[in-house]
Amino acid sequence: MELIVKNNLEQVNYDYVKSKLGSGNRGATESILIDARPEAKYIKGTIPSSLNITDSTFETGYKQIIDLPKDKELIVFCAGYSCEKSPIVAKMLKDKGHKNVKIYSGGEPEWATKNYLEVGIAVIKTYQENNSALLVDARPSTKYFQETIPGSISIPDTSLDKLVGRFPINKDEKIVTFCAGYSCEKSNIVAEKLYNLGYKNVFVYAGGLPAWKEAGLGTTSNSKKVEDKPKEAKKEFSSNGVKLGSDEGTVDGEWFKALIVENKVPANIQIVNVLPKKDYDKGHIEGSINIQADQFKPEELYAKLPKGKTVVFHCSAGSRSLEAWTNLKKANLDVSEIFYFDANIVCEGNKCKIDVNEPLE
Repeated sequence: MELIVKNNLEQVNYDYVKSKLGSGNRGATESILIDARPEAKYIKGTIPSSLNITDSTFETGYKQIIDLPKDKELIVFCAGYSCEKSPIVAKMLKDKGHKNVKIYSGGEPEWATKNYLEVGIAVIKTYQENNSALLVDARPSTKYFQETIPGSISIPDTSLDKLVGRFPINKDEKIVTFCAGYSCEKSNIVAEKLYNLGYKNVFVYAGGLPAWKEAGLGTTSNSKKVEDKPKEAKKEFSSNGVKLGSDEGTVDGEWFKALIVENKVPANIQIVNVLPKKDYDKGHIEGSINIQADQFKPEELYAKLPKGKTVVFHCSAGSRSLEAWTNLKKANLDVSEIFYFDANIVCEGNKCKIDVNEPLE
């Protein structure tokens, strides 16, 4: 809130954002939505049609909108009311000359409680490999029979009312719709109808069949396998006994939450709060230390970490801790005993409310 006021940024709510979304596919929205969270968060679930522009990779991400008219409305969001990335990116956009920049403070967490999300190729690939979601091709049936993603079923948007009985009885089942790419609205139409029918675990794979093929993944019209070699078995624990999460770089969320709640975090684990000091001083996990990760280059951050201990980064919603871990890994530093805790955490003093974020797998 402090950065929003300081930079004179207008805030909008869920209803306003939804009114600007149109059918939800890129090119059909009145406004450009910008997700300021790290890419790994963005691909796991974002507001439909959103582009990913982060503060740490701003110049690269900005190329996506460099030719936009400066009066085009931009709505920036991140990981909820406690996330500072959206006002930071909004300020950077204003510095580029954009005159109509707004903030959706509720961000992805609020949107996810009220509507369907868009996911990236890593998500649908995981769902397909694990048979953990129903994949729905929303294109015309003739297109489906020519070529589609293996394992998907055909439910054209124009036939949904007639074919609705093909969907699971259990409305908590994951359903992913797709069609002919980012400009195709059919998958969004089906997703919205399903959500309104009570299916609350609905996602759109906006890249659709074109992005799937571009990634070199197998379709029903060729013999290429999605997985060319067996998966390597994942380790359950690190060398120092930390239970590993299913997403790369994470600790097992529920396991680690239980240790914190029961005040049983082992002495060989150091929790590092990567938020600004003012946020740390308001409240933090007991025993954690504060290092504001985004103020340091990877090598500098690495040098500040306690030696001889397993380090677990955390922040308020998982984005900045993920970013800190990712930056160390990209710098080829040893992260074998450095992890991040992917959770939403709100602390008053040493009393913390912790909600673990759902892993991809």
